[in-house]
Amino acid sequence: MTSSDVVTDIERDVMADSKAGRARKAAGSMGLVAPMERPAPAQAPRPDEEWQLPHGRAVVYYGQGQQGVVRPVVLADGFNLGPSDFDWLWDGLENGRFPFISELRRRGRTLVLVGFDERSESILRNAETMTAAIMRTIAEQLDDTRLFVGGFSMGGIVARYALAKMETQRMDHRVGVYASFDSPHRGAWVPIGLQALAHYLADAGDDTYLRQIGSPASQQMLWRHLDALDGTPKESPLRKEFKEQLERVGGWPQIPHLIGVSSGRGDGVGNGVRAGAKALTCAGPLFDGTYFLAQSKGEAAEVAVLDGVLGGPYTITTSGFPELDGAPGGTLESFGIVGDTLKAFGEDVDMVHRSVCFVPSVSAVAVRDLDRQENLYVNIDELSPEESELNDYLLSGDNDPHAIMTPEIGEWVLDRLPD
Repeated sequence: MTSSDVVTDIERDVMADSKAGRARKAAGSMGLVAPMERPAPAQAPRPDEEWQLPHGRAVVYYGQGQQGVVRPVVLADGFNLGPSDFDWLWDGLENGRFPFISELRRRGRTLVLVGFDERSESILRNAETMTAAIMRTIAEQLDDTRLFVGGFSMGGIVARYALAKMETQRMDHRVGVYASFDSPHRGAWVPIGLQALAHYLADAGDDTYLRQIGSPASQQMLWRHLDALDGTPKESPLRKEFKEQLERVGGWPQIPHLIGVSSGRGDGVGNGVRAGAKALTCAGPLFDGTYFLAQSKGEAAEVAVLDGVLGGPYTITTSGFPELDGAPGGTLESFGIVGDTLKAFGEDVDMVHRSVCFVPSVSAVAVRDLDRQENLYVNIDELSPEESELNDYLLSGDNDPHAIMTPEIGEWVLDRLPD
């Protein structure tokens, strides 16, 4: 071996270590429902009141012309990693397609936004925060209008459990209407290939992505969960336990009028993601050979191959799943978030499908389970409304981004506020 050969080997090792380091940094920047690193929104207005609650807090905005808590609307934040960010929550509700907060306050309604110290904690734990927020609202309320209580995505499940448990404990929650905004009543979906990626990255030294997908709240909501890189996707024990706890308190609150909205279509038309098609492909230098396929039916259906400087290749398959990625429902940029993060660290990425289904329409309006193709793609518009566990529901005109506040949804909800 010559000296030049030694130098070449050393240089090669240094380059490999550098690539591995960049890959780990990329892993630490990946988010499940939003990028971990994103520009901050405009700061939310200063609230009229702020309440410290068990495992969380609430910010309170009086209705227009009011000097206290009148005709209250209590809404819970959704899932992410870390504490609730009220600037982001306000921005999504007010500065998107429809100014929901302004319209609420213009109608003289007090808005109570409920946040959690750790959004990825157990739904059972965060339900304690919601219960405290409801009781504080009742204590502060100046009139006798029944409450409007609900939440966005996970927040709708938190509110559902909290109200049902309060009823079993004979607590008077004084709620007239319960509302869920694209909440996964029958389960949410994160592609198994991306769940495998979380384990792949964690094995190489960064568990940021895995801490999100493997968190208690995530496992409680996901229809199927992968517990190891070489594992078999199945219903998480945490989800089974949560469903049992929910049934013990009656499944749903019985006193309020139950309404829900889906960010997805109701006519059975999917989002255009073709089953078995490549959704995301990496061509190096960090993850050369890694690609992800849209979920398809059948046995041993390939959904991903993981390869690159961190090891591999690992082939990921599923068996007996319906075509979940392309299903009607609220969408999430599941592949887009990962792809953008990898691009930022120099990876050559080809993204065919940024977004896939996250909360199927049948889940958001509680009419079908997700295990069969015919259930997942059923034309909900042709079903009898009695098939839903909700008293009233709205499907969107398109498969929109998950839990986005649209004029269609905002106006429909505002028309159903308690008098």
